[in-house]
Amino acid sequence: MNAANNLWLYFLLVFGVIVLPGMDMAFVMGSSMVGGRRAGFAAVAGIVVGGFCHMAIGATGLSVVLKLIPMAFAAMLLAGAVYLAWIGWSLIKVSKLDGPVASNASPKLGTSFVRAMATCLLNPKAYLFMLAIFPQFVHADRGPIWQQAATLSVITAFTQIAVYGAVALLAAQAQVLLSSRPRANAWAAKCVGGLLIAAAGLTLYGGAQSLDVCSGAVIAPHRPPMIQ
Repeated sequence: MNAANNLWLYFLLVFGVIVLPGMDMAFVMGSSMVGGRRAGFAAVAGIVVGGFCHMAIGATGLSVVLKLIPMAFAAMLLAGAVYLAWIGWSLIKVSKLDGPVASNASPKLGTSFVRAMATCLLNPKAYLFMLAIFPQFVHADRGPIWQQAATLSVITAFTQIAVYGAVALLAAQAQVLLSSRPRANAWAAKCVGGLLIAAAGLTLYGGAQSLDVCSGAVIAPHRPPMIQ
């Protein structure tokens, strides 16, 4: 397979991963629904920066450490789920049904950016991607590793911008439509908060299954042979 086909295949795989609902998408949608388009775009920027950090982590081999030490992966998984659930619960709690969404439910752009980056960095799906897919597209005989990683990072970033940017725009449009109806806006904010909590739960469940697989892969080679 030549380099061009290799990159196209990587794009298709990345697109398939990013377009699936998860922690990152839920956070972008929640940011736009509560804070508007600018907050949504700030969240997208934070996730893109988090994606570059994931590429750096994968290139340095830290993701392999998470696979070899299941407890480290479990701690990261739990932290990510709890963090996202906390944001969702905070949104539910401050959304009053007898008035507009409370002002502290709409964080500043810098806060949206930092929270989005933290959400991305605590997303176990990204680490599994770095373990299972990323190494298949980096080859020592095709030039410097850092150049290949940089190319893959750019493809990932543009895909994130396209997908999550569209989500941010759609969610922001919904926020505009609901802005003139305080009660409906409050219910929407509560639904977004519930969605974030559900995303945290699904992430925890899916990550736990992946943790069992990783644990089995590490433990299996050390099991004694079965007595016939």
